[in-house]
Amino acid sequence: MLRMLARDLRAGELTVVFVAMVLAVAALSSVGFLADRVRHAVEREAHQLLGGDLLLSADHPWPEAYREAARQHGLRLAESALLLSMVGGAAETGAVQLAEIKAISPGYPLRGALEVEPFNDKVGAGGTAPPLPLGTVWPDERLAAALALEPGTKVRIGALTASVGGILTLDPERGINPFAFAPRLIIHFDDLAATGLIQPGSRITWRLHVAGDEQAVAAFRQWAQAHLGRGEKLEALDNARPEVRVIIERAERFLRLAALLTVVLATIAVGMAAHRFMQRHLDACAVLRCLGASEQQILLIHGGEFVVLGVIATLVGGLGGLLVQEALHGLLTGLLAERLPPPGLLPWLHGGAVAAVLLVGFVVPPLLRLRSVPTLRVLRREWGEVAPLSMASYLLGGACLAGLMFWMAGEARLAAVVLGGFLAAIAVYALIGRLLLEVVVRLASRLASGGWRIGVASLRRHGSASLLQVVALALGLTTLLLLSLVKNDLLAAWQTKLPPDAPNRFLINIQPEQRAALGEFFSQAGLAVPRFEPMVRGRLVAVNGRPIGPQEFAEERARRLVEREFNLTQRDDLPLGNAIIAGKWFGNGATVQFSVEQGLAGTLGLKLGDELSFEVAGQRFSGPVTSLRKLDWDSMRVNFFVIAPQGSLDGQPTSYITSFHLPAGREALTAALVQSFPNVTVIDVAALVRQLQQTVGQVIGAIQLVFLFALIAGLTVLYAAIETSNGARGQELAVMRALGGQRRQLRQGVLAEFAVQGGVAGLLAGAGATAIGTVLARQVFGFDYLPRSDTLSIGFAAGLVGVAIFGMIAARRAFSGRVIDRLREG
Repeated sequence: MLRMLARDLRAGELTVVFVAMVLAVAALSSVGFLADRVRHAVEREAHQLLGGDLLLSADHPWPEAYREAARQHGLRLAESALLLSMVGGAAETGAVQLAEIKAISPGYPLRGALEVEPFNDKVGAGGTAPPLPLGTVWPDERLAAALALEPGTKVRIGALTASVGGILTLDPERGINPFAFAPRLIIHFDDLAATGLIQPGSRITWRLHVAGDEQAVAAFRQWAQAHLGRGEKLEALDNARPEVRVIIERAERFLRLAALLTVVLATIAVGMAAHRFMQRHLDACAVLRCLGASEQQILLIHGGEFVVLGVIATLVGGLGGLLVQEALHGLLTGLLAERLPPPGLLPWLHGGAVAAVLLVGFVVPPLLRLRSVPTLRVLRREWGEVAPLSMASYLLGGACLAGLMFWMAGEARLAAVVLGGFLAAIAVYALIGRLLLEVVVRLASRLASGGWRIGVASLRRHGSASLLQVVALALGLTTLLLLSLVKNDLLAAWQTKLPPDAPNRFLINIQPEQRAALGEFFSQAGLAVPRFEPMVRGRLVAVNGRPIGPQEFAEERARRLVEREFNLTQRDDLPLGNAIIAGKWFGNGATVQFSVEQGLAGTLGLKLGDELSFEVAGQRFSGPVTSLRKLDWDSMRVNFFVIAPQGSLDGQPTSYITSFHLPAGREALTAALVQSFPNVTVIDVAALVRQLQQTVGQVIGAIQLVFLFALIAGLTVLYAAIETSNGARGQELAVMRALGGQRRQLRQGVLAEFAVQGGVAGLLAGAGATAIGTVLARQVFGFDYLPRSDTLSIGFAAGLVGVAIFGMIAARRAFSGRVIDRLREG
């Protein structure tokens, strides 16, 4: 067996099989290693939005037991506290401003870094903040503008007088709740008691931040969740704000998509290569059968070859994948703040599992056909139909591959779209491909002449084989188009979800009579006048006439929602970024009815037709839920959980809210706005928008590299697929040359054959990639995706030219050497 393996390798019999398997394992393992490391690194970067790996918050100081448990688990600790208070500027000005006071302990944040700039005219440049001394504070740019603060200026926070040490330009954790803060002021945690603001009934949020090893964090999280009491909650990436979860989930889906497409490429390559190996060994196995070899001996000899070859290919491919991802990691270090963590064991398991599935599912069936080759083939070159056991092996291999893809995907929807898309593509490609081939062959047979007619005749003569080749090429081209054109469109769609001009300032507490003056202020400043959204504060007091309270809900978020007042609005048109998923939009109806955000409805158990009762300023009004909406959390626009028809809330106490984009370098406009409208609260989310854009850019850079590697793998697999048909084609060309055929004519015939196959495959691939990409965008990634119109033409051109070039390169050996040698090889 080993001697035969060595001989077949020297003769080149197993070259394509070995290269295909090494490519499959190397591509999958390198993508898996890199995806695994990038996923961990992206999660670690996103932990900056929590100030650590876990965030525990409560309405009372945390017991010492939590700190002791964190230390026992080997975790790092930091503390912070949040409260609202008035902050006074210089005594001679008498200026005061409501601000969110954030007290931080040494070492905060555990993930990421605060950025502080010592001079107002350099706001936005940023620099990593040094440790905060006692008696020193850092106001953000908005508070500094409102109170005319500069480094060294004294500010008053309750009973504490402190000195401004710099201007806070970035607090990564600020993205947790963009609507729950005023201008921010950072003070030392040990200065909090000196302010005198900690009194009975004070609304202070006490927080613990922990960070450390992933397993230790998971163990501490399990312990903490079991001990959480009233008013205590725990936040991590999987239950953080929607804008944080969206980035992580989409990054993981893109990386898994790259891995799944690589599996598809591996399957095509190994299946085609194993089929070619079987065809080239039919005669040898027939001779062995004549010499007395049993079916089991033939299966053992050739199966043993593939087992040894598979082990070697798995080791070589795994090591190659590890080296490749290390090289790619060298490029990625510039995109990520810290060095990527070491890879885990899961990619090794994925690579080994894929190699085993490919061997069992797509190498064993051809070997079973070799085992049953009849001895009569020595004389008549005949062999029987596909054995039932062989077909069952193919089905078993396909089932195992499907299970493996679901395991790798981590979610059923992504795996189902990719696997179902390619299974549907095989059936559709086979049906439409046969029709297109028949049409093209008939037209070409009438118009072609000379060598071109030879190629058309070959397509007609090998109808089934040509169709199989077209389907294989179409699948490969579909993957390449998904890895290039469609992938770029999906990433572009992701980036446009958070465009450069996304709103970065919010205005609240706008009074009705101030709307015209504010519009004039924006016009004079050269900015577009934003839409002012009415806002009515109301408390949900009953559902279907039954009073509700926090005690009726087990989930902490549901209890908080019922305890607080909702921001209600009224309008006729559906807001931008909202989509109706159930019910019907009420349009310009004047009766009280409500459109509710789907997440809120799920948390509170609301459904269509439920009657909601709200209380506003002591008055109660009710209306049914007539629609559920899905919100675009990436847009940074003003969003409302509950919307009523225009006019239905008239007469209720109303203020207005809006959002707008303030270009960089125009921060002074904020101070002018506050001076002109002192009652209007300006909420600055520029730091949050900047950080989300930076994180998305980093993730997309990593994904581009992962897809680039898979793209190169796809090109190599495409060449391997073309190579599998060269055996039979070489024999035909040798016979034609023996009968006097000229090389120029034969080259024209081969070129015509590859061009027709490539053109048909390219058309199918363009349509298939568009369909699969559309389903991926809308069902998996949640994008409003409009497929590009030129995918079909690009697919046709790429198939026509690419397959023709690759085919002629692969077939060049058939035109060289002596005819007698080619005939003897057959």
